[in-house]
Amino acid sequence: MVYLGTLVLALLCTSLNANAQLDLPRGSQKASVSQTVGISKIYISYSRPSVNGREIWGKLVPYGMNNLGFGTATESPWRAGANENTIIKFTDDVTIEGQALSAGKYGLHMIIKENGGATVIFSKNSTAWGSFFYDPAEDALRVDVQTKVIPHVEQLTYNFVDVTPNSATAVLNWEKKQIPFKIEVNVPDIVLVDIKKKLQDQPGFNRQTWEQAAAFAMNNGGDLNEALKWIDDAITGKFFSQQTFNNTNIKAGILNKMGKQAEAMALYESFLPKASVLEAHQLGRQFIGFGMKEKALEIFKMNAEKHPDTWPTDYGLARGYSALGNYQKALEHLKIALSRVPDPGNKVAIETNMAKLEKGKDIN
Repeated sequence: MVYLGTLVLALLCTSLNANAQLDLPRGSQKASVSQTVGISKIYISYSRPSVNGREIWGKLVPYGMNNLGFGTATESPWRAGANENTIIKFTDDVTIEGQALSAGKYGLHMIIKENGGATVIFSKNSTAWGSFFYDPAEDALRVDVQTKVIPHVEQLTYNFVDVTPNSATAVLNWEKKQIPFKIEVNVPDIVLVDIKKKLQDQPGFNRQTWEQAAAFAMNNGGDLNEALKWIDDAITGKFFSQQTFNNTNIKAGILNKMGKQAEAMALYESFLPKASVLEAHQLGRQFIGFGMKEKALEIFKMNAEKHPDTWPTDYGLARGYSALGNYQKALEHLKIALSRVPDPGNKVAIETNMAKLEKGKDIN
């Protein structure tokens, strides 16, 4: 009976040990890195083995596909890290090295080649341990890339480099090798889809959201008819609608892009009587930028008549005359503006422009 009790106790202890899952430090510690491109997020979760004086490429990480002697796979790539799957997640559709990949979470594997190349594999299976259960039938995408020689990196590290408004390059750095793959995002399309959702939710209950939506569509290849509808809703017809300098400007910009310059000009004309002194000044400057210098001076003159004895109106007249090459007349109005300006910052700006005019230079 004593033997039986001891056996039962031993079996019980063995069972307990087999089920034990203590949270103990790992040799290859977990890490994660993320990058935003536009409004899309990219996440990489991985474990970080160290070189520890070992020969990595072709030895610890064999070249090509290999039988790891465990799991269901007879030919496995490298797990691109250590321990569990290295996981990469995209919140939106992307292209990898020019090839399409849907939003989602993927197991990240790599085939390292002796000639300096590598194949990066995105597997639909992101939950298996390492590459022991790798199945090529679960590949979502494979891309071939060229590796680079870099200074020694002791612990395997993922990072994002060459970040632009529409792309980022993910890199794996370890020992003296870098494995890069470029990720591109169709930012305008993704943002426009998000905008349409938000316009139907709480953000759609204020005018500024519709203005932002229309401006983004106008400037990023969106549907101009849709953008025009959005900005019209900001201006009139809704409980939050109100014509402002900002939404008038946006609508005029959309009309110009649609080839409706006469309508855009009529819109500006209709808003001018409502414009504040600074709004009219800004509008005049915009017309200088459009190359419509005579119209700009006309706006500056109207502003001066509507808001006499204010320094921005004389500053505007100076810009209008300067744009037309009448530097003497421009200088006269800058001197008047200088006598009226209340703050030191604008005073310095006016004095700087006066010096330009005295040298025969345009201040615009």
